[in-house]
Amino acid sequence: MSMYRQLWLAIILSTLLASMGSLLASTLSSRAYLNEQLRLKNADNASVLALSLSQKNADPVALELMVAALFDRGHYESISIANPVGKKMVERTAAAERSPVPQWFIQLFPLSSLPGQAQISDGWKQVGTISVVSQSGFAYQALWDSTCRMLAAIGLAGLIAGYLGTRVLRRLKQPLDNVIAQARALAERRFVTTPESLVPELRQLSIAMNASVNLLKSMFAEEASRLDSLRREANTDAITGLANRSHFMAQLQVMTEQENAAAGCLVMLHLTHFAELNQQWGRAKTDALLKAIGQVLHQQITALEDGFAARLNGSDFAILCRHPDAEPLAHALLESLKTTLDQTGEQPCRVCIGYSEFEYGMTAGNLLSQVDTAIASVEMSGHSDIRRAAPLGIAQAPKSQEEWAGLIQQALQQNRVKLALFPVADFNRHLLHQESALRLMFADNWFAAARFLPIAERLGLSAKLDLSAVTLGLTTLGQQPELPGLAINLSGLSIRDPGFREALRKLMQAHADLCHRLWLEIPEHGVLAHLDAFKIFEQMVRPSGCKIGLKHAGHQLSKLHLIDDVKLDYFKIDGAFVRSIDSNERNQLFIKGLTSIMGRIGTQVIAEGVVSREELETLARLGLAGATGAGVRTS
Repeated sequence: MSMYRQLWLAIILSTLLASMGSLLASTLSSRAYLNEQLRLKNADNASVLALSLSQKNADPVALELMVAALFDRGHYESISIANPVGKKMVERTAAAERSPVPQWFIQLFPLSSLPGQAQISDGWKQVGTISVVSQSGFAYQALWDSTCRMLAAIGLAGLIAGYLGTRVLRRLKQPLDNVIAQARALAERRFVTTPESLVPELRQLSIAMNASVNLLKSMFAEEASRLDSLRREANTDAITGLANRSHFMAQLQVMTEQENAAAGCLVMLHLTHFAELNQQWGRAKTDALLKAIGQVLHQQITALEDGFAARLNGSDFAILCRHPDAEPLAHALLESLKTTLDQTGEQPCRVCIGYSEFEYGMTAGNLLSQVDTAIASVEMSGHSDIRRAAPLGIAQAPKSQEEWAGLIQQALQQNRVKLALFPVADFNRHLLHQESALRLMFADNWFAAARFLPIAERLGLSAKLDLSAVTLGLTTLGQQPELPGLAINLSGLSIRDPGFREALRKLMQAHADLCHRLWLEIPEHGVLAHLDAFKIFEQMVRPSGCKIGLKHAGHQLSKLHLIDDVKLDYFKIDGAFVRSIDSNERNQLFIKGLTSIMGRIGTQVIAEGVVSREELETLARLGLAGATGAGVRTS
């Protein structure tokens, strides 16, 4: 039995005992009072009757007549006169009274009406003794009415006591419930704090629990910060703070291989005569210039979606972003760099910029080759300028936005959608779940998500596409009961939409038996961009039993403490940290540390974008739960 119920039972029992005791004491007191009143009434009536009869000098016949007259006029149970030797001269006895008072009450609380006695005399001569017993019906009625009123008063007091007891217990129960919820959250590796109770004893408990939670949160934040520092050390240039060449190449390969991602652009710049400049200025002054250039690139990517800047070598830099038009970015970058170089007062070198847009299907090597050619043409011109790389001739080039919008709407209406599935397995080749990617059919051709998702997000259609993907996923789970799980990628814009969240909740309720095999994953940048919406989303879908995780994660570890009150079931490390992991010892340390800290909070860590056996073997030694990518196979 719960403590709350035990307290309630104790209050009810104590109230009942007190009430019954008060009722019994009051009733017995009233009965004693009425007994005394009946005794006094009988005595007074007997004295009055004896005095009246003594003045009549009546013979026995007259006495009988006078007693009969008195008996008929009063409320007497009996009147009798006995001569001096005790022989009854006159006796009148009333029939049994009919009283509305319950018989059980009369039997439980009997009234003893003691007879009143007085001497009848004729001068100095004693005539007899009169005995009078008054009727007790009115006394029983008075006792019954008094008991009923007392019972009503006790009942009202009991209701008031119950109300006050409820308020008090609620005041005690709420902080206890908060502490219990806090303890459960800790068991689920979530760190939540609760408001301090107004009850002094419970306030101490709340303070102690909150202190423990804050300590764990700070430890987690410190560990995440340490890992983020390790990530930056392994993947950034020491002078400029930008990404280094190896991390840039891994990021470029991942961004061109993500079929469910938007199109993007690559902007590269080359500083001419940088080696000669380094010899003339010396290391300190050259490093200052490089830092200034790094700041310019960092400012340019701040407002870009998935903005990513890198220093490729001494004089080459690059920017990657999910932006379909690179020309404005290239012009803004050129002007900012000219201003930075002008501030040196010497015009030390020229800026050569090449750029190109890319989409799913292009290879990183071809893209770099085209942009390098564009930079070479600028360098041959002899002055700072920009060039667009020649088109790569990708088949099925994107159509206009309006055309894409019509095709997307038509495909959704005609249900021309499907899911492409890719295995996610542990390192023993056992399938953990299948990862899905949405496909739409346009003009009898299936198109990957990278072709239509950017347009869909700009038109506000991402929620419809994600809901369609979840519907297809649940259907697949129903058709394949042997499938351990199916992951659906959701957009950050979708989870922000209340209509999508409600539609998803109803859909999952309708397929409650399948949801425990459903994995819902949101890109890390989408979660951190819509924190409040993600927390609402997690609270709404968590009761269904589905798993919730982050995708393309690891770039913003320093911000993960913002969602430490949310239970993440899994964490998919972005492929940029996984590519060539077998030869990158610093990234190995980073991933091993990340796996360790996530394991402490019960979160599985899965690697994305594995392409080689060497990468897979290295990741297996680092303690991850599994991997996905072209190099992953299942038995």
